[in-house]
Amino acid sequence: MRTKGKQKTVNVVTLGCSKNLFDSERMLAQLQANEFDVSHNQEKSTDIVIVNTCGFIDSAKEESINTILDFVRAKEAGHIEKLIVTGCLSERYGGDLKKEIPEVDAYFGTGDLPRLLKTLKADYKRELVGERLLTTPSHYAYLKISEGCNRKCSFCAIPLMRGKHQSRAIEDIVKEAQSLAAKGVKELMLIAQELTFYGLDLYKERALAKLLRALGSVDGIEWIRLHYAYPSGFPEDILDEIASNPKVCNYLDIPLQHVSSSVLKRMKRGLTKETTSNLIKKIRDTVPGIAIRSTFLVGFPGETEEEFQELKDWVQEYRLDRIGVFTYSHEENTSAFSLENDVDEMLKVERSNELMEVQSGISWELNQSKIGSIQKVLIDSVDAEHYVGRTEFDSPDVDNEVLIKTDEHLRVGDFIEVKIIDCADYDLYGVPLNQD
Repeated sequence: MRTKGKQKTVNVVTLGCSKNLFDSERMLAQLQANEFDVSHNQEKSTDIVIVNTCGFIDSAKEESINTILDFVRAKEAGHIEKLIVTGCLSERYGGDLKKEIPEVDAYFGTGDLPRLLKTLKADYKRELVGERLLTTPSHYAYLKISEGCNRKCSFCAIPLMRGKHQSRAIEDIVKEAQSLAAKGVKELMLIAQELTFYGLDLYKERALAKLLRALGSVDGIEWIRLHYAYPSGFPEDILDEIASNPKVCNYLDIPLQHVSSSVLKRMKRGLTKETTSNLIKKIRDTVPGIAIRSTFLVGFPGETEEEFQELKDWVQEYRLDRIGVFTYSHEENTSAFSLENDVDEMLKVERSNELMEVQSGISWELNQSKIGSIQKVLIDSVDAEHYVGRTEFDSPDVDNEVLIKTDEHLRVGDFIEVKIIDCADYDLYGVPLNQD
């Protein structure tokens, strides 16, 4: 335990995805329990800064390194006393970082929280395992159900940074959900590197549907949302649970990455265009009205104009509700690194923009069809002109929003009925139903 004295201040800076944010929230809870004065992503000076890095693709690595260097300069200027780096980038490149940026006081990997705390003369409190200091609005939270990934996608470095798949026990996840609900959380976003693999290591069977049933019994939780469901070997009992469990949102984030069978083979995704198309049809047949979100990767080695056009045509035909597009990043120690990175970087960006332009039109048309409808909306925030909320078909930060203009007071974290009166490409405009 730290010696008593002036309370030390710690700023945890989180980069990357929601899984990193989850890890930071656990770190913050441990630090606070050790009597540190903690903050998250603050610009003010603190005694200690901990940067939780991302190392997924080139742009994320660049952001992480630039952030570290910014705090190195702050340390040299006397604004902070100690700089610690943790997370995916230091897990993957710790040795190189120590040589290149020796001004950092200590580097740690993704599973090194007890050692990190020891460096700060703090105890790792096992009774706090599962406890977090939420950095999201108090009415929603991310809930990580497993760590790591056993998939062999040729472009992906996540197994290098997060290791093999490890499921958390259902009872532990439910206990954490109950704790979150007691704090006012109403919506859970289930996250993992790979949701559908859940349970295979612990229970010798895919157990995501069983987990959803258990979480559905938690009082206070009204929405449960699924992120990052791998499409190959997709367990169809999940769809039955989405269709029948009123707490599970009609929403599925299922990263497809591509649809050209030749590209999918080079990516080692275990899918073809036909199986991908059949899966999307099956999802929609089983859960009518479900919103499907996906991500696509353009510019993979060898991607021809014909293969990209095949992807573009498929997106136009299947009209997914939400998509994100990434450009391929050539990552060392992945199997795709042996392939020639032969798609020009500018062409990658052009293809990304072109695909998103197609999606913009699809989103506009889908939003147009919602005008006049009544939607259940969760209020997330308020700005100068609108209350900002979401339907069950949208996840925070990455999807559409509902912008509500009203003179009446709405409370953040409440569900209300909203009549949709207008739309933009990616947002809906509405008024409270009782105001119409």
